[in-house]
Amino acid sequence: MSSIRMKQNTPHTAPQNKRLASQRIDPACLMRIKSLELRAKSVVEGTWKGLHRSPYHGFSVEFTEYREYTPGDDPRHIDWKLAARSNQHFIKRFEEETNLCCHMLLDLSTSMQFHSLGYSKSDYAKTLVATFAYFLSTQRDASGLIIFDEQVESVVPARFTRGQLRRILIELERPPQGSHTNVVSPLKHAVETIKKRGLVVLISDLMSPLDELNTHLGYLRAKGHEVALFQILDPAEIHLNFNETAIFEDLETGDRIALNPKAAQASYRQQLNQHLDEIQTICRKQGVHYHKLTTDTPLEAGLSDFLADRAA
Repeated sequence: MSSIRMKQNTPHTAPQNKRLASQRIDPACLMRIKSLELRAKSVVEGTWKGLHRSPYHGFSVEFTEYREYTPGDDPRHIDWKLAARSNQHFIKRFEEETNLCCHMLLDLSTSMQFHSLGYSKSDYAKTLVATFAYFLSTQRDASGLIIFDEQVESVVPARFTRGQLRRILIELERPPQGSHTNVVSPLKHAVETIKKRGLVVLISDLMSPLDELNTHLGYLRAKGHEVALFQILDPAEIHLNFNETAIFEDLETGDRIALNPKAAQASYRQQLNQHLDEIQTICRKQGVHYHKLTTDTPLEAGLSDFLADRAA
């Protein structure tokens, strides 16, 4: 069975990029909006309005894909106009066959509570998830949510229903309960429970050992899932630009250490870069989309890059 795909517009043009850049919202302003749904709506409708009926696979209800007619297909679904032009018979695929099923795995461990900008990494990550869920709902794609810390804390199975966005937003509003980060638990859960191939999005600061990350991302890819990893970091975590000696506390273990940031900056950056390089190497090896977002990055920028990455 063969299939053809209608000619699609170029995803990003220069004028479009300029328009998107001018419409990006400062995260500090965005986080002042109390309602998660309103934050998500602001990002999606304020910036992606022109992309609503986009050519991105699985992000559009009007996915213009056809497959060749075979005996047994309902002839009512033949595109007769296309048949007249091509002298061949094709069936337009149903929405249910082509719509995306997206599972979002959100880290709400204690380290995600860190902040230097007036809002935490978890605030930023929750807004990212809400934005994804809102956008997917407008495109009639299915979305689900798995919240984890050292274990899986809650699961909203992926669906496209009228109340699905509300269910996800309610889960996001719940305060975090756990402490440590363990990305293996949600990845194992995803491998074991997600039956339909789709998109799996892992959102975490990944401030944890990477021992089994490669293996479990590989299991997801082997099951045919497209996988994206969003690493959320606070700018202060990258630059360690504190001026005075202070007591630094590990939010997950409670361990404390007195540190002169300026003296430790070079060594800290070297170890952090090594950690980030290792994550990116794993993602490249497994064919995972990797996106690092600091919490001062407009959400539209990261998500636009992600959509462009998928369309490439």
